[in-house]
Amino acid sequence: MTYIASEARYATMKYRHSGCSGLQLPEISLGLWQNFGDADPYERGEAIVLRAFDRGVTCFDLANNYGPAPGSAESNFGRIVRDNLRPHRDEIVVATKAGHPMWEGPYGDWASRKHLIASCDQSLRRMGLDHVDVFYSHRYDPSTPLEETMGALDYIVRSGRATYAALWRYCARWEPPA
Repeated sequence: MTYIASEARYATMKYRHSGCSGLQLPEISLGLWQNFGDADPYERGEAIVLRAFDRGVTCFDLANNYGPAPGSAESNFGRIVRDNLRPHRDEIVVATKAGHPMWEGPYGDWASRKHLIASCDQSLRRMGLDHVDVFYSHRYDPSTPLEETMGALDYIVRSGRATYAALWRYCARWEPPA
């Protein structure tokens, strides 16, 4: 069955500028954290994403470790884009993040240049995209200089892997809830 987007998809959703940028985001975005991985029926996730898009939700929030299994939410979203939303790629904002445990060893976690660039490349491969619209460093890394993290994000944008870079949960004193 061929997906045909609703012609009324922008009729009621309100959009607002993100920070001081020119990027406008819908008042509601769809996060694909724990219900879009391989542990859930693909068809249900596909139906949710397409219904959201038909109602003006244009921002889809992912991370390299979303699933379960880690990475599977990005893979499934990439399939949804390939099979349904490819003609609308310029109408959606794909955001993904890196910085939580993703693979074994010293480079599979946190916010080093090595981890962020490798994670971004892996995310792009899983989703079958040439770039994401927003790439986040997912959490503050107390052992990586902020200049290194920011330099990696700058490199990711300048290399065309992402249009925007952002920080998520960045507070030097932030601690996870108990």
